[in-house]
Amino acid sequence: MTLPAAAEKRQFVERMFDVIAPRYDLLNQLMTFGIDRRWRRAAVATLALWPGARVLDLGCGTGDFVAAVAACGARPIGVDRSAGMLREARRRLPAHALTRADALALPLRDASVDAVVSGFALRNLLSVAVALRESARVLRAGGRIALLEVDVPRSALTRRALDFHFLHVVPLLGRVLSHGYAYRYLPASITYLPSDDELRRCLAEVGFVDVRKQRLTAGAAQLVTAVRGAVP
Repeated sequence: MTLPAAAEKRQFVERMFDVIAPRYDLLNQLMTFGIDRRWRRAAVATLALWPGARVLDLGCGTGDFVAAVAACGARPIGVDRSAGMLREARRRLPAHALTRADALALPLRDASVDAVVSGFALRNLLSVAVALRESARVLRAGGRIALLEVDVPRSALTRRALDFHFLHVVPLLGRVLSHGYAYRYLPASITYLPSDDELRRCLAEVGFVDVRKQRLTAGAAQLVTAVRGAVP
């Protein structure tokens, strides 16, 4: 699939998620065999949350991380550009703060949240570097960030198996149950992700320290965590 150019990406992604929102949760479970729930629990655990902690969910989608954060007694703030995804999130989680906003220009005060989490959103952003800068701005010193994303396995055998699943099985599921073009885009969009070194550099440049990467499920996904350093 030919991915949209930078000038078209924002509108393409927003419209795509609006369209697939009603079936998004079902397709997620089928695509990952439900393992994505375990990945999210692992990500939330790294935040070391306490009751009442304010947690920004960047690109909250239909609210999976919002629900996981709330289950810890923390106060989630979900942000997403897609009106369709937010509509589904509000239907599921009417009691929580869910805002339509751009990750590149967050409507939050400096140092106003205790943690930031994001699930499979980085590759859909127009600029990962700007989104990380905004995340650092709204995160208090000492606060943690957890970024859950897809990854490329080290094992050639695992890589071939996942390529077959995501490049053939997932688009077929999308065509049958939702919108085929969206589920061709989602596997292909991994090319938008920065490399490990580039992501570490971007995090360090905006003030994050103790950057760590954990490979999940044989490298099918990655969990990158960091701590907001002292604000000058």
